[in-house]
Amino acid sequence: MHVKESLVKDIRISSRQLVRRWGVLAKHVAGTDYSLSAVHAVLEIGLSEGITSKDLSEALILEKSTVSRLVKSLVEQDLVQKMDDDSDRRKQGLSLSTKGKALFDLINLHANEQVRDALDTVHTDEVEQIARGLRLYADALALKGERLPTQELQIETGYRPGLIGQIASLHSQFYFDLVGFGSVFEAIVASGMSEFMGRLDKPCNEFWHLSEHGRFLASIALDGEDLGNNVAHLRWFIVDDCLRGKGAGRKILESALSFADAHRFDETHLSTFKGLDAARHLYEATGFELVEEKPDTTWGTEVIEQQFVRKRPR
Repeated sequence: MHVKESLVKDIRISSRQLVRRWGVLAKHVAGTDYSLSAVHAVLEIGLSEGITSKDLSEALILEKSTVSRLVKSLVEQDLVQKMDDDSDRRKQGLSLSTKGKALFDLINLHANEQVRDALDTVHTDEVEQIARGLRLYADALALKGERLPTQELQIETGYRPGLIGQIASLHSQFYFDLVGFGSVFEAIVASGMSEFMGRLDKPCNEFWHLSEHGRFLASIALDGEDLGNNVAHLRWFIVDDCLRGKGAGRKILESALSFADAHRFDETHLSTFKGLDAARHLYEATGFELVEEKPDTTWGTEVIEQQFVRKRPR
């Protein structure tokens, strides 16, 4: 798409004005005595309790060594605390201290007041246009460079309007491109999800999904009933192409496995198809083992179905 040079110039001028008005060039920002990188680190940690230094590095688009020094400084200033990950001692999550939470609240208060003060000068009908324009431009920058970090995508649970149709569509398109599955597959996915949604009131069942601006981008379900014998069943695990390789799949899978362990299921089972090497690597990295392979024609096209099992950690 060819964009008029005049529009490029206008956007650059507006961007420079935003940078100056936001105080990005100042030594201290957001009405605090802290640097820009420190303020953004506190915001990310406050919004994603337990975030690791590695994920923080991706969120801030900074080198790991730079983030390591930044985290060390925030810990020394009693703004941030390190937490051990019970499932992996090599990982240390980050959380805000009492002092850090107070700073987090101050930053948000300052930023919200700055936005409201600016929008008070704008006609009400134009506020929505501003919000939409900024969102579209931010997304365009992210798609050109790095995708928006996973931390900005909110993991939610339960049913939401449009969920079944969108997630079934994600499955349908992915497996059509992969192995040629058609209407039979999509119908089975949609009907199975519909039936499962009617059982979400049971404490042994749950459904997780990631969304952005109302669009569902990833999902996974844990069905604690259909296999019986205290065995959990992972179902409808899918991640949109725009998020693959960004850690979204691992994040939503770990949410489901934490749920399974908390409910003390003896085993967790999942079915998939041979050839999905990236997914298999993720399964095996989280404790699953391949226990069976066999040809299957349930979905309208013959594939090699694989069964994976994960035993509850002792």
